[in-house]
Amino acid sequence: MTGTLLLIEDDVRLCETLSQLLTFKGFRVQTAYNALTGMQKIYNCEPDAVILDIMLPDSDGWQVCSHIKAMFDIPILILTALGAEEHVVKALELGADDYIVKPVTTPELLDRINSLLHRACRSSRVFSHDYFDCVLRYGDLMVDLDRHEVMLAGERIDLSPTEFQLLTLFIRYEGRMLPHEFLLNKIWGSEYANKTNYLRIYVNYLRRKIEKNPDKPTLIHNERGIGYRFGTRLNHKNSNTPPLLAAAQYAN
Repeated sequence: MTGTLLLIEDDVRLCETLSQLLTFKGFRVQTAYNALTGMQKIYNCEPDAVILDIMLPDSDGWQVCSHIKAMFDIPILILTALGAEEHVVKALELGADDYIVKPVTTPELLDRINSLLHRACRSSRVFSHDYFDCVLRYGDLMVDLDRHEVMLAGERIDLSPTEFQLLTLFIRYEGRMLPHEFLLNKIWGSEYANKTNYLRIYVNYLRRKIEKNPDKPTLIHNERGIGYRFGTRLNHKNSNTPPLLAAAQYAN
């Protein structure tokens, strides 16, 4: 998969190296060595994804990430030397789609970029209409797959591509216990099977937008240590089919 990438990185040498590498792999690459230039180039080149450093000379990457997500529907990959769990969580809470700690190998970087672009592309199509209805409904919730639009009690709510995919999955599998690994594989890909913090953060995003009281959710239920269930809360202990086996039946 190819596309236009914007690198916002103040290390000129690293930026040039990454630009050459990604260009060689078929990407169109724009570069910016500070936040201001990066924001200007987003308007000018309309990139398919942004690769963003956190420590920039004129602003920190947290603010840049927040500003991009507030104005554009563009996936963001954070590439930084900051590797603490709190930094990963903060980036995801601000809307970043993925996070890599420097140094990174070429195969891993390419895999993560391709996964990011693939998810964005898949989100624009959502799921094949051969298998899914074009409009999904649950109570006051309506998800229009063609228009990529969500309505709640007649009012439109804005969801990121990842939030949209996650809500669509939840509604399609209403009432079923969906293990963390299943959800992560469907939304992010198999290489993210252990990134449960990604899932937790995006479930919290959804709850804030579709639940009347996010602190006491009635739509997205947590099955501690296992996964999530949307809609009617069933007791999986009363089921004849173990929850992990049940999920495996529709995981592919």
